[in-house]
Amino acid sequence: MTSEQVVISAFYKFVALDDHQAVRTQLLAVAEANDMRGSVLVAPEGINGTLAGSRTNTNAFFDQVRSDARLTDLEVKESFSDTMPFLRIKVRLKKEIVTFRQPVDPTSRVGTYIAAEDWNQVISQPDVLVIDTRNEEEVALGTFANAVDPGTTSFTEFADFVATLDPAEHPRVAMFCTGGIRCEKASSYMLDQGFEDVMHLKGGILKYLEDVEADESLWHGECFVFDERVTVDHELEPGDYTLCRGCRRALSAADREDVAFEEGVSCLACFPDLTTDRASRLRERQHQIKLAHARGAKHLGWKRP
Repeated sequence: MTSEQVVISAFYKFVALDDHQAVRTQLLAVAEANDMRGSVLVAPEGINGTLAGSRTNTNAFFDQVRSDARLTDLEVKESFSDTMPFLRIKVRLKKEIVTFRQPVDPTSRVGTYIAAEDWNQVISQPDVLVIDTRNEEEVALGTFANAVDPGTTSFTEFADFVATLDPAEHPRVAMFCTGGIRCEKASSYMLDQGFEDVMHLKGGILKYLEDVEADESLWHGECFVFDERVTVDHELEPGDYTLCRGCRRALSAADREDVAFEEGVSCLACFPDLTTDRASRLRERQHQIKLAHARGAKHLGWKRP
């Protein structure tokens, strides 16, 4: 890694935070003091975020965060970028750090963690049902061989998918998600529903891509990430997708060739619902981005081409 590269840190922890409002204030202050950018969610059940900054500032930020005894063992997954993938720092209070709307407690009961180096062996067993807990748009960009797509548009629909499965027919389940957080709740929920052996990929897809060599990988495609990189490839480098500014869908090179695509305005998916007023506002926004880029400045929504 060169000194110019940005460190991108993904992290979460389920832990009781009775003072979550105070934790939010403290996290924001520490992030601002260390010039970190990105997004962090804070709830009574814990914290969840992705932040980016220099190596020095990243180390200082997490040293301070881990000084809280409840967060001492906070695990962080890192990747790197030549450009800053976030525009600002946001630390928000939420009811849940990952919205599920089901009565589960990952601090008391979760499935069995499977390390990245053991994942291939687990999902290759014929009696294991492999489930991708992410939404259908994320699944379409990349997933593991033989994984089931629940066909959800949001994680809140995952419980409906589970209701279609028979625990007697599928006693062994292995699930995965981007960084591991959705599987904490999903595995806890499936155990509560009577599934006997529930496993999940520790650290999620990002940890797998970090630890498993490409020539040994069972991963196909790219992994959607929640920042300006849009997707990452098996080397955790920015992938081939960009973001539609009209609807925030990930767009392939072929999508960008479609006649409905207009940079900063629309794509094939959102063009049919695009109003004249919204199109005008988005075109003006894109115009301002181009002007800012020409000046060498960053405008909200700017991404280096």
